[in-house]
Amino acid sequence: MRMDTEELLLKYQDDVFRAAFVIGGNHADAEDVTQETFMRYHRSKTEFESESHIKAWLLRTAMNLSKDLLKSFFRKNSVPFEEYAASVPFESSEDSGLFAAVMALPKKYRAVIHLFYYEGYSANEIASMLRLSPGNVRMRLSRAREMLRDALTEDGEPVGTT
Repeated sequence: MRMDTEELLLKYQDDVFRAAFVIGGNHADAEDVTQETFMRYHRSKTEFESESHIKAWLLRTAMNLSKDLLKSFFRKNSVPFEEYAASVPFESSEDSGLFAAVMALPKKYRAVIHLFYYEGYSANEIASMLRLSPGNVRMRLSRAREMLRDALTEDGEPVGTT
């Protein structure tokens, strides 16, 4: 038995993601593992006995990929953010503080800030890249700016000016 990959993706994507997340403990890695799992199914020519066997294969594949990722060279040899931030040369302490504040933002806000300010993309270009509406990108930029403003000020005064 074979089922259409798209149909399986709609039906079991959340289950596969949860299995990958439970093993790996990282949202981004779980997304990658989920995608790789469905790609492997799509490329395979395996015939299954039933839909329940397909689901079991998907979950097992996701968990095995997650375990492999945990054992990977990259994972074992990655540098914690704090060590990396300490090694980056900044022209001023304000630059260092801004970098730390941007990195402390949730991923969805960090991405739009980086693309807008550091890479110079417009809100419409970012929307196309991230598959969001331009309004959503502008909202994320606004919220990210507010979070940065709060993080970089104390009692309404910029940090380091009092």
